[in-house]
Amino acid sequence: MGVSTSSPEKGISRITVDFPPVNALPVQGWYDLADDLRAAGRDPGTRCVILAAAGRGFNAGVDIKELQHDPTHASLIGANHGCYEAFSAVYTCEVPVVAAVNGFCLGGGIGLVGNADAIVASDDATFGLPELDRGALGAATHLSRLVPQHLMRALYFTSRTATAAELHAHGSVWKVVPPAELEAAALDLAREIAQKDGTLLRLAKAAINGIDPVDVHRSYRFEQGFTFEANLSGIADRVRDTFGTQSTPSTQTEGRPAR
Repeated sequence: MGVSTSSPEKGISRITVDFPPVNALPVQGWYDLADDLRAAGRDPGTRCVILAAAGRGFNAGVDIKELQHDPTHASLIGANHGCYEAFSAVYTCEVPVVAAVNGFCLGGGIGLVGNADAIVASDDATFGLPELDRGALGAATHLSRLVPQHLMRALYFTSRTATAAELHAHGSVWKVVPPAELEAAALDLAREIAQKDGTLLRLAKAAINGIDPVDVHRSYRFEQGFTFEANLSGIADRVRDTFGTQSTPSTQTEGRPAR
């Protein structure tokens, strides 16, 4: 359990997240993920990173129960900083990052894949930001990198999800495959990338980041300011305390996306 790094082939690092039952990461998990991503990018032998997850879903965001059990704001602040670090580590990883998405990809998962360089997904994968149902805000920055602006807003305000096939139609998902073929599909893409010159790949990654029209670091940090405001006002706690206790589509239990 936790975050682990392996090397399935020369030049490729695979970082796997495993926090049962739904890969809702605790504060330390986000920092561990950031550390492993940065270490993989710094390794001169790495030319591509695959970001994957074990279990029935890619990521269900932050561990809401950890926040609920902390009477202080320490866990909330830690989660915000940890998410920022992990999202940033994907974006600034010195080599391309391929996200291999299975099952649900919610909340913080959108922050990860929205900053990845390419996405391969299983045909049962769903993507969404149920933040308004969880007493939080954020990652619209990253959802905007996956879908057009108006669809992003509709998904955000309704807490609905989009399928891998829908994101593939928008051009943000490279390939959609059956779940059993996801690992191989991600490895195929990573292998093709890793065949390029390692120095040129690193230069290309830096160059592409440099021409991005949106500063993802500043944009996401701006969003986080409103999360703090919601918490200070007490609104976030009231909404968060209903998490998992209602049966309406937009307030289903963690890891079960609403469509």
